Amino acid sequence: MVQTRSQVEVTAVRPVQVVRPMKRTLTQRTVVALDEKDTAAATVISNDKPGNGANHADNELSSQSVFQTKVVWFPNVAVFVVLHSLGLYGVYLACVKAKWESWLFAVIWGISAGLGVTAGAHRLWSHKSYKARTPLRILLMIFNCMACQNDIHEWCRDHRVHHKYSETNADPHNVNRGFFFAHVGWLMCKKHPDVIRKGASVDCTDILEDPVVRFQRKFYVPLTAFWCFAVSTILPMLMYDESLDVAFFSCTMARYVISLNFTWLVNSAAHLWGNKPYNKWISPVENTFVTLAAIGEGFHNFHHTFPFDYRTSEFGMKLNLTTAFINLMAKCGQAYELKTVSNDVIEKRSLRTGDGTRIRAVELHSGSAYKRNSERNLLPLRRRILEFSAFPRSSEHSSFG
Repeated sequence: MVQTRSQVEVTAVRPVQVVRPMKRTLTQRTVVALDEKDTAAATVISNDKPGNGANHADNELSSQSVFQTKVVWFPNVAVFVVLHSLGLYGVYLACVKAKWESWLFAVIWGISAGLGVTAGAHRLWSHKSYKARTPLRILLMIFNCMACQNDIHEWCRDHRVHHKYSETNADPHNVNRGFFFAHVGWLMCKKHPDVIRKGASVDCTDILEDPVVRFQRKFYVPLTAFWCFAVSTILPMLMYDESLDVAFFSCTMARYVISLNFTWLVNSAAHLWGNKPYNKWISPVENTFVTLAAIGEGFHNFHHTFPFDYRTSEFGMKLNLTTAFINLMAKCGQAYELKTVSNDVIEKRSLRTGDGTRIRAVELHSGSAYKRNSERNLLPLRRRILEFSAFPRSSEHSSFG
């Protein structure tokens, strides 16, 4: 039978399915190209604030069970108590008995040891922000032994995990667990399971490809005992007839403990107190005291925003002894392929995600290399910041460049 148009067509009506909106995940993010000419500066900008684990693409919630912090009283806590007791006694001797040469020796030895961490383990091996020829790598390895802050491979592994999972449970020195934990407490406790699990996924095979690193790792204990403790005790007695107690307690132990705490300030104070000129959505800050204490490592908001820049700051060598050292090595032909981010990219990123304090920093450092290298002066920069602050927050203004 042929149906006509006048006949009513009966169709099966399917039940309407209600589509619920997807929940926003912790890993939602937006990739913003900062500069078409500088693809290396493409940065992942999280849509969530730090502390929610939104800084990383593969961040996951920790296990449902509540992690209980377990303090390792022996040997961890005991060792640090003894070290700081010896260091405090060394400070006392330095004030009442040490020769002025011992003060100078401790400063020079401490700075050299610091460069083994900042210019060596941090900027060279962890971030590959520049390349170094064999003589410089050997020198930095010796400096690193003088610092006695774990071998280069282990230091770099912890640091790469820190950058990838910053301020989450997988961060070895997660500042969300408090100042003391981020400063030294993380070395006194059992590691959070996420640190072990996520840390195993971080590739550090490139570090062990360096024969200098492999040599240090194989002979780390005798190398550190010799360079960090034996040499710094013997030299003051041989060079200017310093007493044994001052040479050991002041030139060695006090210097060592102070250097440790200066380095730890980068993990604690530089994640808590300061300005955020480049990215206000992360915890690292710009802290002048840490910059001075850690020979240039206190420009921490810049560093976490542009980790591949060997300078860790846009202001050249000002307050940055480590950058000055690397520049000197470059002039000597020992350092090369120094990676930097352009001023234009820095400015665009600061305008988009900074807290507005960069203009004051630029004015403060206006006599530095930034002013000499920049193609713009401060007046246009101030005008662009004011214009940007007046923009409506719509999608068409969400990206510059």
